Amino acid sequence: MTTALALYTRGMRDQFAPALRALGLSGWRHTFSLPDESHWALVGVVRHPLPDRVRFTLALSLTDKQDWADSGLPGLRPDPRVRYGVETWRARIGELLPVDDEVWWEILPGPRWQVAVDDAVAAVRHYALPELLRRVDRDRTGETYLSRAELAGVNAALLTASVARIQRAELADKSLVLTGAWSRADRVARQVLRSVAEGFLSAGDERFGLVRYQDTLERELWLFPE
Repeated sequence: MTTALALYTRGMRDQFAPALRALGLSGWRHTFSLPDESHWALVGVVRHPLPDRVRFTLALSLTDKQDWADSGLPGLRPDPRVRYGVETWRARIGELLPVDDEVWWEILPGPRWQVAVDDAVAAVRHYALPELLRRVDRDRTGETYLSRAELAGVNAALLTASVARIQRAELADKSLVLTGAWSRADRVARQVLRSVAEGFLSAGDERFGLVRYQDTLERELWLFPE
C-alpha cells in the first residue's frame, strides 16, 4: 500500500501546486508567492508527518520587500512558516476560516486521501488569496502616519522595552491606528504602548484624537485615551 507520506508528496506536486499556480501564485512544493512589486505575499505549507498519516496546515505572511531587504536576514524572500519579526502580517489559515481556530488537514492511505488536498486548495481560493490581496492593496494605498525612518525610531525604543514593534501606522476615522503582534494579555506591552500613545497625542495633530492598537488580525486591543 502507498504510504501517507508518498500520497502527500504526490498531492502537493500534482494537485496543490498546479492549483495555486492557476490562481496566480508562483512557487512549488511548500512555498508560494503572489506576484507583487512591493510586497512578499506568501503561502507556506506546514507539514507534520506521523507514523500512519501526514498532517498539514497553511501559514500566510505579508512582508514589505524593502523591510525584508533592510533586515539583512538571509534568503531572497521570507519563509511564511518562519516568524522573523519584520512581517506586516502573518496568520495560520484557521484564523481566516469560519471556525477561527487551528486547522490541520490529514492524509491517510485509502481512496479518499485527495479530499484533504482539495479542501486546502479551496481554503486558499476562498480565504487566503482574497485576504492577501486585500492586505496588499490596503498596505499600498492606506494613508500612513509615520515615515519608514520615523517608525524605525519608535520601534527601536520599543525593542529596548522588549515590546513587539509597530508594523503599520495609519490614519482612519480621526484615529491613529497602530498594528503589531501584541496580545491583550500582555500588560507590559499595554503599559509601554500607553506611553507611546500619549506621546503621539501630545503632538496635537488635528488629524486624530484617539490612538487605537490592534493585533495583526485587526482585532482591537486598546484605545487611548481610555
